Amino acid sequence: MSSSTPRARSHGTQKGTGGLLRVLNWIEWVGNKLPDPFWLFLLLAGVVILLSWILSAVGLSAVNPATGETVAVTNLLAPDGLRKMVAEAVTNFVEFPPLGLVVVILLGVAVAEQSGMLSAALRGSVSRVGPKWLTFVLALTGITGSIASDAMYVVLIPLGALAFKAAGRSPVVGLVVAFCSVAAGFNASLLPTASDALLGGITTAAAGLIDDSVIVTPVSNYFFTFVSSLVLAAIITLVTETVLAKRGAALEEDTDTKQQNMGDFEDMRLKPREKRGLRNAGIAFAIMLVIYLAVLLIPGSPLRAEDGSVLMSPLLLNVGIVIAVMFAVVGWIYGRAAGTMTEARQIPEAMATGLTTVTPVLVLFFAAAQFTAYFQWSGIGPVLAIYGADFIGSLGLHPILTFTGIVAIVAVMNLLITSGSAQWTLLAPVMVPMLMLLDVSPEMTQALFRIGDSPTNVISPVSPYFALVLGYLRRYQKEAGVGTLISLVLPVSIAMLIGWFLLFIVWYLLGLPLGPQDL
Repeated sequence: MSSSTPRARSHGTQKGTGGLLRVLNWIEWVGNKLPDPFWLFLLLAGVVILLSWILSAVGLSAVNPATGETVAVTNLLAPDGLRKMVAEAVTNFVEFPPLGLVVVILLGVAVAEQSGMLSAALRGSVSRVGPKWLTFVLALTGITGSIASDAMYVVLIPLGALAFKAAGRSPVVGLVVAFCSVAAGFNASLLPTASDALLGGITTAAAGLIDDSVIVTPVSNYFFTFVSSLVLAAIITLVTETVLAKRGAALEEDTDTKQQNMGDFEDMRLKPREKRGLRNAGIAFAIMLVIYLAVLLIPGSPLRAEDGSVLMSPLLLNVGIVIAVMFAVVGWIYGRAAGTMTEARQIPEAMATGLTTVTPVLVLFFAAAQFTAYFQWSGIGPVLAIYGADFIGSLGLHPILTFTGIVAIVAVMNLLITSGSAQWTLLAPVMVPMLMLLDVSPEMTQALFRIGDSPTNVISPVSPYFALVLGYLRRYQKEAGVGTLISLVLPVSIAMLIGWFLLFIVWYLLGLPLGPQDL
């Protein structure tokens, strides 16, 4: 096929390689035998079309417990389906969730990158954080960064790669750490997030089917998610240092990419002009942050939600534009002080340069967008989710075994329905009342959903961000394929799923409070 095959074979002959590493090398080798991801997504789109025809012909359907309506598989080969696939091909691409977010944030990040601010900030940070602590700090940042929602994918993943590169470690490992922390740790955080409010509302509605006096608030799982964020960061660090680090020699970036993006990191010392630039940029960032928080928190602010909520404010739900502006401003101020960006015309030039790095990702997005849209239109995911939840409820198992089954069902369904709110909307009306009848609180059921929903995000090809990360990976290893990415993230995904669930079992057996409502 390509040069990826011999490289995968060299992995298997690496000295000291254990059984786990051989399995991961085999996964990479087999995965990279698949077509280029662009063609793979188009092939998967064809499979979805064929399945929609077959499952529709046999009449596969289920009753949506949230609405009482029948959900059936839609035949995409029917005349309406064919017309829709042609008419909305461009719309699928333009409205692909990561597309606008990637472009907007990259405009701001490019200014900070081209001015040299990111290089200086990373070198300065790495010099204060040891290589081992760097993994934990990056992981905890990504997990807590879920407060910025999907924007963290665009910001932290490339920065994680660059931070590891600045520390003299494999940028590919840094990329994996950042991706797993943001995606697999999405439902845990040191701080409450907008997702907490959304999940709480869905859980409250589901609990109302049994007891309409139950209210699940955005902080109903806060104690558990706070501790979970620390435990998950530790798990990511452990797997990285014991498994991924051993593959370091095989994860070296391609020779012709070593001077790209952030230049040479051999000299970690900051020059006086760089220190001056960082100081001015830090002051500017602090001022903007104060303004941002003031506008967000002041009662009656027009930038709060219509009901006055802070967590549902457009400043949080659309934080991407805020991040882009902050990066652009601090990058420009750094450049002025450091002498690297002294003219206003250099700002749009830097933005244009930054966009060239994402061109291969945009090509991949077109194919991924069609596959994602076809899968959503087919209705296959919701039907399978409903059947899975009904099956668990019919078994009548011991609570801990039931918990295990629920987490397993959610984890598998998450490979098909990556939107947490969409999946919980389908599952909550079945799972929450079912467990309430077993004396399990809605808050506890919601915590179980969190555990199953996040860790498999990193191995789901349906996730639009899987394609994004694969594009980032190819900036360091041009021949990297789906198998390469899966082999890197799979150990972290499995470890996080098992470790997080074990934490929950200990929490449950000790009767610890999940949130303030349990005190």
